[in-house]
Amino acid sequence: MKTQKTALVLGANGGIGGEVARQLLIAGWQVKALSRKPAADNAAGAISWLQGDAMIAGDVLAAARGCELIVHAVNPAGYRNWGGQVLPMLRNTIAAAEASGALVLLPGTVYNYGPDVALAASEDAPQNPATQKGKLRAQMEAELEAYCQRGGRALVVRAGDYFGPQSGNSWFAQGLVKPGRPVTGIANPGLPGVGHQWAYLPDVAAAMVALVERHGTLEPFARFHFGGHWDADGSAIGRAVQRVAARHGLHASLNTFPWWLVRLAGPFNETLRELYDMRYLWRQPFRLDNAKLLAELGAEPHTPLDVAVERTLAGLGCLPQRPG
Repeated sequence: MKTQKTALVLGANGGIGGEVARQLLIAGWQVKALSRKPAADNAAGAISWLQGDAMIAGDVLAAARGCELIVHAVNPAGYRNWGGQVLPMLRNTIAAAEASGALVLLPGTVYNYGPDVALAASEDAPQNPATQKGKLRAQMEAELEAYCQRGGRALVVRAGDYFGPQSGNSWFAQGLVKPGRPVTGIANPGLPGVGHQWAYLPDVAAAMVALVERHGTLEPFARFHFGGHWDADGSAIGRAVQRVAARHGLHASLNTFPWWLVRLAGPFNETLRELYDMRYLWRQPFRLDNAKLLAELGAEPHTPLDVAVERTLAGLGCLPQRPG
């Protein structure tokens, strides 16, 4: 009789970590989550929350015991102290995976690519990051690759800007709209005519879990790009928000993101300074090529844009509450 597979999710309180945990549960996995503030959820079939800190090697090692998968979706809050926390946390995950024989899943980003990257980047495109966060992201992947060369296994799935019902720490939630308020304005960070790539969190998580289920046939250090929603001229996401808002009786104007204000405040705020440094991703078109993922899975999970935007706005508290 086949026993149930067990996964440890680091960052299950966050957007992508929470979505991957939910998709794993749906796929029949037992899911544990390590957090300094465990959620109070003891329902049958739900996540098993463990008290602990991803910065403490012993906590991660103990939580990962008996696990076939470690999802490394944990990040410092905002952009604060990335240099002091990102790599130590990953090294704790690698050490725990080495001890348990688990596969490491890392949700990747576009930040490790610099302004020199080609429009349609394949998984092995050169990484010349232009920001501190990008350099750390590239170093994370390099350390995972080195671990795989020592006999480990890792899976990296890179995607564009996340959005979704639980995407509080995202460009959608922190730039385009204001969580907790009915949407009346949309601040578009991009230049007119410049394409941008978006990734709906439940779709990305479903693709990750599908690849995890096939990891035995993949290379030890497997990298995939998720296509998601390509906004060819940079206005499609804003127009989708407008359409959804109108269906709920709201008028949302499309405005220009105040980059000038971010630049002025940057010297006094690490988060805003890093956001300003990454503005190149909004000033030139950049698209991840998902041909490898399509060849592996046959199709990519894909929620229609308006449906994804409506669920996102509802989850962020940006739509009126329906009576009853």
